[in-house]
Amino acid sequence: MMSYKKIFYTLLFFIGLYPASMLAQESPVAGGSDGSGSGGTISYSVGQVLYTTDNGSTGSVAKGVQQPYEVFVVTGIAENIRVQISAFPNPALDYLTLQVSGQDWNGFSYQLYDLQGKLMENKAITSDETRIIMSNLPVAAYFLKVNDSGKEVKTFKIIKN
Repeated sequence: MMSYKKIFYTLLFFIGLYPASMLAQESPVAGGSDGSGSGGTISYSVGQVLYTTDNGSTGSVAKGVQQPYEVFVVTGIAENIRVQISAFPNPALDYLTLQVSGQDWNGFSYQLYDLQGKLMENKAITSDETRIIMSNLPVAAYFLKVNDSGKEVKTFKIIKN
């Protein structure tokens, strides 16, 4: 039979471990790093599910959260339109070709937006193939919206290398 002394020390050992487990992370973190710039420094991690937000007079920061972009292909009209629109090559380097076929392209236009929603280019489509110059844009992802007489027909996510 086990002595009371051994039982007492075993229980004391496990009770001593319990508070240490309460200080552990609530979820595993996939990775992270430190960043610095002229505005200050920040330490971040990817994969945390809990976070806090601090607001100030110059902005706000969400600490401890991964903030991904979710991208959806959006269609603006639910009408039956027999038009085929394609954008290639994607990813683009110097230029992007926008091709409209199956319907007269008169009244069509396109808008190129960055991921923050800033309008980078807004032009009318003047032929069935339109070349959009991408060489002057920084490497990033963009949204290309194609409209027919002001109604959104199709949105593409374009990657610029």
